[in-house]
Amino acid sequence: MSKPKVRCFDLSRTTFSPEGFYATNNQFQTTGPKGFIQVKVLENDNLYVRVDLPGVPDDAVRYRVDAVRQKVVFFSGETLNNDKEDVREYSGTAGLGCDCCEITGVDAKMKDGVLRMILSRVKVVNKDQPNNKCTLSVPSFTGQSGRYLEDHPYVVNGRKGALFGVPTAGIGLYFAVDMPGVCGDDVLVFAHENEIRFYGEFKNVYEHDESRRIYSGSIQSPPSRVLPSVSSHHITWDA
Repeated sequence: MSKPKVRCFDLSRTTFSPEGFYATNNQFQTTGPKGFIQVKVLENDNLYVRVDLPGVPDDAVRYRVDAVRQKVVFFSGETLNNDKEDVREYSGTAGLGCDCCEITGVDAKMKDGVLRMILSRVKVVNKDQPNNKCTLSVPSFTGQSGRYLEDHPYVVNGRKGALFGVPTAGIGLYFAVDMPGVCGDDVLVFAHENEIRFYGEFKNVYEHDESRRIYSGSIQSPPSRVLPSVSSHHITWDA
């Protein structure tokens, strides 16, 4: 008699809350800054840019300033190859929202799936308008709550959602869930009856981040069934 095959039912993209998901960029995030990217002006007039690139090692991200216009930073990176999941490739841009300034430097740091950059800039004097006012603009919001999840806008190859699950040999299941900013030491995993619960906390808040991020969730398997099902929209894992 052959062993029953395991199937994974992903219901995490469905919410039964009237308010929807706390963050449409990640169904498992419960607090903290929302959005795949955040751009804001600092007191010294530099720009702070945060980009979520979950799964990318700290030493595997690349960035460069556009050599022609010097107004945009290109960034890219890839996750590590494994036998469970295809490599994810990221590629995107961030930069100035005006035509009167140029980027003069980039101070970048990649940590636990989050790229943070400080873009220094200088105003370019226009001979025709020497006193023209800077028209720098940043996005009015970097993230939102809602009933519909967003795909990662900078993924050019591989999965664009926060959850990945695949059956393994026998009746096992392999899960990977994105928790950008959370290191492995700050992830808790414990079993309770027919449920495995997860909790991840970004404890070391960086200087220009408003607050910490917290992720929480669970994987549930009905005790009367052989086929485990993902029945909660709160599933977390160390990316």
